[in-house]
Amino acid sequence: MSLFSVLAKGGWLMIFVGIFSLIAVGIFIERMMVLRKAKINLNAFLIKIRQYISRRDYDNALMLCSNTPGPISKVIEKGIRLRGQSREEIKDAIESAGRSEIYQLEKGFGALATISGVAPLTGFLGTVTGMIQAFMRIQELGGNVNATVLAGGIWEALITTAAGLLVGILTLLGYNYLLTKVQRLVFDMEISSTNLLELLTTSNPKEEKVHEA
Repeated sequence: MSLFSVLAKGGWLMIFVGIFSLIAVGIFIERMMVLRKAKINLNAFLIKIRQYISRRDYDNALMLCSNTPGPISKVIEKGIRLRGQSREEIKDAIESAGRSEIYQLEKGFGALATISGVAPLTGFLGTVTGMIQAFMRIQELGGNVNATVLAGGIWEALITTAAGLLVGILTLLGYNYLLTKVQRLVFDMEISSTNLLELLTTSNPKEEKVHEA
């Protein structure tokens, strides 16, 4: 008996479990590609940005941000473009840009979280409906059912539970893995933003006069 034929015996709810698994795999692969593109050599990037800003070479700093993929460079670029503004204005702009980038990074996470919870429940529902059908069959046969027939009906009903749990567990693991990756990026973004704010403040004569006053 092939795996496909075994899964087919799980009933029509197996279709939904299969759809959930395909959606989860698609989202996971797409998010992994996004996060891989967002990964940069942060230390080297910040060293170059610091060198450019210390020399007030903002054009090359902006060019470096434009040529560097990922959310960190976009947030840094936003701060550099507002270098003539006050510290609070730059900080607010950086935080706003950071929230926007985090939202983009977390796209699809809600769907993964939902699938990790709904897939097992769908499996349980399939088992319940399968058991109902098994007992209805027993009633139709007037109770003249041997152990083989009874066991066959039960294991067929349990297939959806096993499949739903498998999809739910794997989806939850994938969700947590992606969430960890995003949290690391957010941490790097916060560190980078703090460093940039300090650099722009110390290199901004207007800001220095405000602090001295």
